[in-house]
Amino acid sequence: MITGVSHENGIGAAICHKLASEGVDIFFTHWGANIDWVKQFENSIREYGVGCGNLEIDLADPEAPFNVLETVTTELGLPSILVNNAAHSTTDGYMNLDAKTLDDHYAVNMRATFLLSVEFARRFKQSRINAGRIINLTSGQALGPMPGELAYAATKGAISAFTLSLSAELAPLGITVNAVNPGPTDTGWMNEAIRQSILPKFPLGRIGMPEDAARLVAFLASEEAEWITGQVLNSEGGFLRG
Repeated sequence: MITGVSHENGIGAAICHKLASEGVDIFFTHWGANIDWVKQFENSIREYGVGCGNLEIDLADPEAPFNVLETVTTELGLPSILVNNAAHSTTDGYMNLDAKTLDDHYAVNMRATFLLSVEFARRFKQSRINAGRIINLTSGQALGPMPGELAYAATKGAISAFTLSLSAELAPLGITVNAVNPGPTDTGWMNEAIRQSILPKFPLGRIGMPEDAARLVAFLASEEAEWITGQVLNSEGGFLRG
């Protein structure tokens, strides 16, 4: 189950393609996406020979985590992999930060991620599945400041702390919990000026692509990663800050 799959160039879409190519059934959530695109995307995932379902849902709704898991369980069965990819992001800064901005970020970035994770684990405990994976997407807030994005940085940073503590609780169930920081990734939001300004900060000579994050998520979801838990993996291509 992958949240936040609302356009073709996003990290969520890349994760769906990568996991489906490895024979994993896919259920994805979206919000505000073009419905024609959603249908086309679901069909493209089915072409891998796997099951696929989707649900349009606002993860800011407190009941959304429970409704999503009910839907995916009904359509495809209890999931063994949860990828918390959805995120809310707006610019703010100390002059503009207010309660509504904080609450909007909290509802999606923290509450939805946390409640999806624990509800996933509760249902998993009652199942006969041997191994589970929770993979959260974060943004490297611990590596450097993000001026003008105070609410985003604070709420995404909380995911790292949650990942570590939850991993200790869920390890006895056979569930690993990790987070991936993909660094600056060209998912369509960058204009040419931004690309040119940050390209020199990548020693590997290119900007991060959604497929880079998808490969790491797929590894963490695999059997080969069964001994990795409680980690925040900063996979940024050597991105240089400052």
